Amino acid sequence: MITKLGEKFTFLFQKYMPDAFVFAILLTLITGLSAFFFLDAKPIEIIVSWYDGFWSLLEFGMQIVLIIITGFAIALSPIINKLIDRLTHYIKTPKKVYFFVVLIGVLLSMISFGWVVITCVLARELALRIKGINYPFLVACVYFSNSAWVTGLSSSIPLLLGTKDNYLIQAGVLSDVIPTTYTLGSTLNIVTVLLFVLFAPLMILLLIPKTKHIKELKDMTEHSYNKEQTSIKNEADGLNLNYNALSDKLNNGILLQIIIVVMGLTYIIYHFHTNGFELNFNIMIFIFLIIGLALHKTPMRYAIAMKRSSSNISGILYQYPFYAGIMGIMLHTGLGKELANMLSSVATLETYPFYAFITGGIVNFAIPSAGGEFAVVGPSIIDAVKDIGAGLPAEEVTAMISRASLSVAYGESLTNLLQPFFLLLVFPIMGAGIKIQARDVMGYFVIPFVVLFIIQSILVMWLPL
Repeated sequence: MITKLGEKFTFLFQKYMPDAFVFAILLTLITGLSAFFFLDAKPIEIIVSWYDGFWSLLEFGMQIVLIIITGFAIALSPIINKLIDRLTHYIKTPKKVYFFVVLIGVLLSMISFGWVVITCVLARELALRIKGINYPFLVACVYFSNSAWVTGLSSSIPLLLGTKDNYLIQAGVLSDVIPTTYTLGSTLNIVTVLLFVLFAPLMILLLIPKTKHIKELKDMTEHSYNKEQTSIKNEADGLNLNYNALSDKLNNGILLQIIIVVMGLTYIIYHFHTNGFELNFNIMIFIFLIIGLALHKTPMRYAIAMKRSSSNISGILYQYPFYAGIMGIMLHTGLGKELANMLSSVATLETYPFYAFITGGIVNFAIPSAGGEFAVVGPSIIDAVKDIGAGLPAEEVTAMISRASLSVAYGESLTNLLQPFFLLLVFPIMGAGIKIQARDVMGYFVIPFVVLFIIQSILVMWLPL
């Protein structure tokens, strides 16, 4: 029954859900019209807010691009291919592939949500080597596994709350940092981690489509796509001149690359020695870069790996500015703050975590970035929690703020299952050489969304922090 229901939702999404870019355009219009009708914002104010926001995620967008291509370049190295070869000796059936892709993806995402690219490469390679895998469902497994990132080391909102002199402290919303013992190290978050590690891989097994007409990767691959690419080493050697040249020695020598790798490793050690185990986008990209340089050995091999990794990232480049524009409308017209105030106004001491959870989920459709979303709604939610907790001990109010902030983060992450934006991280790798759209995989997420919504609502409301 569950499988048939999942297949029904998949059919409905294929029939009615537009392309991810069209989805972004529709959300832009909906957000603009909401500001016009509910806040009486002038059309020119909405358009100016949209334009001003258009460029606000350029840094973030570039970080996402670099996370994808540097991670993909690592996966193209010979050593990773050997590791995947060994893994295929133990994972030999489609059911095991789905289970272990979700489990491994969950664990990787808890280190950094950018590591979904490693899960993508693993899943695609398994799909090439093992028969009977329903590829659109496997893409869904990869994307679903990344939902756990919000509980891990790169979770934006807890890291923000624990950062000295963050913008919330500078604005007077918070008086001091909130240590991660209140957020990532809390009982609530640890139980949520266990939910993803233990329950998510088992739940995915119940959703495996039982249709006879599965779409395998080899059947979906376009004829023009070069399946058997020349190895990176052979391509690099083929670029050499037919006589001894200093340029070839520089291109294919290991000395220069070793020097850069040593410099990079020195900084990485310095970073963690100075800051503790602090992960952010920039250090993750830098680590990926240095590891990739080390694994590919020569500048020319790494350049070829990066070129191959960059071949399918156009969706990110042109869609991120549209979501930044939506964020601009939400921020500059006051629509985001108004929404947070509206939901907070009906919250009580017992229900505020649930309303924070709902707020995070709703606003995520317009601002699919936890950090960007919290910048818009976070201050209003924290102020509302402080009002609700007026008269309580300071430590208890801090715990309430932590619970509300985690609730926003969980809501934001959960509705990514209905919001195709972050499929942009998955499709450059898993969609290479095939025709696949968001509508082909989004239907598989409806049941996991409903189940996790119920469970996480209960957890944020009643589980002790």
